[in-house]
Amino acid sequence: MSTSFKLTGFADEAARDLETQIKATKELGWSAISARGVNGSNIHELPQDDFDRVADRLDEASIHIPEFGSLIGNWGKKITTDFAVTLAEIERAIPRMKRLGTQMIRVMSYAQEPWGEDQQEQERFNRLREIVKRFDDAGLTAIHENCMNWGGFSAEHTLRLIEEIPGLKLVFDTGNPLFQRDRSKGEPSPWQDPWEFWTKVRDHVVHIHIKDCISPAVDGVEPVYTMPGEGDAKIPEILADAKSRGYDGWIAIEPHVATVFHVKDQSQVDWQQCYDSYVDYGKRMEKVIAAL
Repeated sequence: MSTSFKLTGFADEAARDLETQIKATKELGWSAISARGVNGSNIHELPQDDFDRVADRLDEASIHIPEFGSLIGNWGKKITTDFAVTLAEIERAIPRMKRLGTQMIRVMSYAQEPWGEDQQEQERFNRLREIVKRFDDAGLTAIHENCMNWGGFSAEHTLRLIEEIPGLKLVFDTGNPLFQRDRSKGEPSPWQDPWEFWTKVRDHVVHIHIKDCISPAVDGVEPVYTMPGEGDAKIPEILADAKSRGYDGWIAIEPHVATVFHVKDQSQVDWQQCYDSYVDYGKRMEKVIAAL
C-alpha cells in the first residue's frame, strides 16, 4: 500500500489482554499499538511489575507504541479534581514512555461542565501549561484530543488552548465532533461539523484518531458507530486533505463498533466479536487510505 500514513490502533478494543492485542495487530500486518489499556488498567496505571512484563513482551513482539492514550485531564475528571492526581499520572507516564520509546501522550482539558455554567477556563489553562511543560522538559509531546472536554466545545475552544498553552499540539478525532454541539455558535447550537473542525485546527494536528458514526438526532443519545467511511465523519475527505498537505504522521483506529470501549459492565462484552470487528475495521481503513 503506497501511502505516507502509518497505521496504529487502540488494540484494547480487540482484547483486554496484551497477547490478543498483539495477535490482532499482527493479523493486520501492523507493528504498532496505541497503548491505552491492558487487563482493564491504563498503561500508566499498571503496577510496575505488570508494566515491565508488558514492555518486555512488546519488545519481543517488535511492537512499537507511538502514543499513550492517557487518563490525564480526561472526560472522567472534573476541573475541581485534585491536581495532585494529574501530577502523579504524569510522573508515572514519563518513565514508561521513555522505556517504550513513545513520543506522544494524549491529554485532555478536563470534563465539560453543563453549558452555561462556570467552566473555570483559567484553571484549565494553568493546569495544561504545567502538564505540557512537564512532558516538554522530558523531551515528550502532549497532544490534546477534541473529546468531551473544554477544548471539545468547538474548534474555537481548541484554538484558544493553542493560544494559551505554549507547546501544545493536537490529536484530531474524526468522530468526536458528531455528537457535540458547536458552542462557538449561538443557541440553538448546531452539531459540530468534522470537516469544518478539521480545517480550523489542522495546522496544529500531529496525530489523527479514526472513529466514524452517524450523528445523533437529539442530545444525550449515543451515536451509531460505523465502519470507516460509512458514517458522517468525512474520513476520506479529511485524510485526502491531510495527505495533500503533506501529513506523514500516524493514523490510529478507535472503532467503537463492536462495543463502546467505555462500557462499564465488561462482562457483557462479546470479545470475539470485538476482535473480529477490530481486524475488519483495520482492513477497511487500509482500503479507505488506498483509495485516496
